[in-house]
Amino acid sequence: MSARQAKVEAIGDVSSRDLARFRLALRDLHTLGPALDWLRAQEPPRAVGDIVTQDEYTHDVIVPWSERLVLVFDAT
Repeated sequence: MSARQAKVEAIGDVSSRDLARFRLALRDLHTLGPALDWLRAQEPPRAVGDIVTQDEYTHDVIVPWSERLVLVFDAT
């Protein structure tokens, strides 16, 4: 197991319970492939809503989670 953990930050009004849940679930997902697999395994499965190009190497992958939560994966 890698000592490095994925960084999960809250922006806006995110409960500490939700933040802890996402930190636990995403901590070992270091690339977009496993993150997408995790999203598809959720009930209900989650899908990418949009991809925003930041530059030629960096993209933000936006995934609607609920009415009030959106996950954004920084893919480099």
